[in-house]
Amino acid sequence: MRWDPRLAGMLQLMGAALRPPPGKGRVALALGMGIVTHLAFAGGVLAMMIAMFNGMSATFGRIPQPWAWGVNALLILQFPLVHSLLLTRRGGRWLTRLIPGPHGGTLATTTYALIAALQLLALFTLWTPSGIVWWRAEGMVFWLIVTTYGLAWLMLTKASFDAGVEVQSGALGWMSLLARIKPRFPDMPTQGLFRVIRQPIYVAFALTLWTVPVWTPDQLLLAISYTAYCLLAPRLKERRFAARYCERFARYKNAVPYALPRLHRRGEDHNAQ
Repeated sequence: MRWDPRLAGMLQLMGAALRPPPGKGRVALALGMGIVTHLAFAGGVLAMMIAMFNGMSATFGRIPQPWAWGVNALLILQFPLVHSLLLTRRGGRWLTRLIPGPHGGTLATTTYALIAALQLLALFTLWTPSGIVWWRAEGMVFWLIVTTYGLAWLMLTKASFDAGVEVQSGALGWMSLLARIKPRFPDMPTQGLFRVIRQPIYVAFALTLWTVPVWTPDQLLLAISYTAYCLLAPRLKERRFAARYCERFARYKNAVPYALPRLHRRGEDHNAQ
């Protein structure tokens, strides 16, 4: 079994966090942000799983028509727009100012994850259903689709761990503050699912959109919109990787396809330093 250096770094960070030095205000802030962020994260993911499983027909929004479609469109747009904006330099500076005091920079990744979680909660709880159901799977077809839906979520979970779960979940910021150390981001991901395609998180997310047992106009609108986001948004991410990792990322990009696996692997070593 190969030892993953990212896992070693995560365990080191957890060990340091469990032995926090004195500083009640810092500790309370770190733990408070951690608890709120992870609860919101769990709630957002659970709301997403349930809402899409039901074709966006079991949500709490009750905006009257025809205004409902406009509000729903805004709910769709707010996630990719804010999510991408906060990854810019200006967005990063804004993130550091959201937490007053000297710890905003350390907590930036946690704040980012918290905002994303609240966005997901808003989208998948405040959506106003159209009330139209086109198709609902039954019998063996239902169980086949449910199995595929579960596998897509497992793939998304696996890809998130491969990319660095401490960053994806928002744990990096609050655990670093608790341990009084500078946040240390994981290295460029090239292992696990990242050996097969460069964007497994976005591909897995797209798969969850299309493997649901209930189809409605609502689900179709969501699936089309966010599949386009999953195909286009990683281009911005790869620009940042190209600037940060330079030739190393260029070799990796040349060796590993963007979203669809190759039938025959190339011989290049994309992990070369």
